Amino acid sequence: MPEYAQPDILVSTEWVAEHLTDPRVRIVESDEDRALYVQGHVPGAVEIDWQTDLQDPLQRDYIDRAAFERLCAERGIANDTTVVFYGDKSNWWACYAFWVFKLYGHVDCRIMNGGRKRWGLDGRPWSTERVSHPRTTYSATEQDGSIRALRDEVLRHQKAGRQLLDVRSPEEYRGERMHMPDYPNEGAVRGGHVPGAVNVPWPMNCNDDGTFRSAKELEKLYIRELKMKRRSPTIAYCRIGERSSLTWFVLRYLLGFGNVKNYDGSWLEWGNAVRMPIVRGPEPHGTSTATRAASDACATPPVHA
Repeated sequence: MPEYAQPDILVSTEWVAEHLTDPRVRIVESDEDRALYVQGHVPGAVEIDWQTDLQDPLQRDYIDRAAFERLCAERGIANDTTVVFYGDKSNWWACYAFWVFKLYGHVDCRIMNGGRKRWGLDGRPWSTERVSHPRTTYSATEQDGSIRALRDEVLRHQKAGRQLLDVRSPEEYRGERMHMPDYPNEGAVRGGHVPGAVNVPWPMNCNDDGTFRSAKELEKLYIRELKMKRRSPTIAYCRIGERSSLTWFVLRYLLGFGNVKNYDGSWLEWGNAVRMPIVRGPEPHGTSTATRAASDACATPPVHA
């Protein structure tokens, strides 16, 4: 995958199959649907759930540094472990877990390109065996604020007219729908989007087999169509930060954007916050016809197991 800015950040299913018993590598499955891991996972893979493992049980935030250290130690992950993430839905939640690991400074994180769907399409074996690895010791850093945007920063960013991406469906973006089909309404009381945000639904980053689109295709979308600048500060958001973590991954690692953040508070926070500016309707003037057409084609995103 030499065309990407950081090609080593992606590994193939073949690479994973060759490293299943490598003690220096830990395979991590992170799904939206937890039942999938029980039904069958990559042999030797441990599960990290986005909600029960990575979220603080009381306040809306991530587990703290000490809890993250315990989580890694319990899953057999050391500071020098190569951690390879994969999951369902074209690696939504794998990218989310990847982002949290980067938030706490883990050095060697990678994504298995194509996730569960590509593993299955390649005819590779699944396991239902309970996985346990020897406990390690782990030392995390404090949260890296350079990759996470909080609400007030997003407001300043928006007022300054900087690059802002809404990766939800066009219906959510326009305020016609509060959430995606078959998804619960998690509490946002107003629909719409942050003023100035351009709608680039997350499926535009992926192929039908769950793998990421080529660098040329991604560059055409973000650089040529949207005229985005790699060096300009960029923030991506969605509903709760999961879909936007995939776009954050694409921009930062596949296209080489130098200053891109994920706003994990996303619309659940913004749509409920007092006096936050909201716009309803289509994307801002100037968005290309080709990009709008591609966005509308993603109105009902494909589901990738």
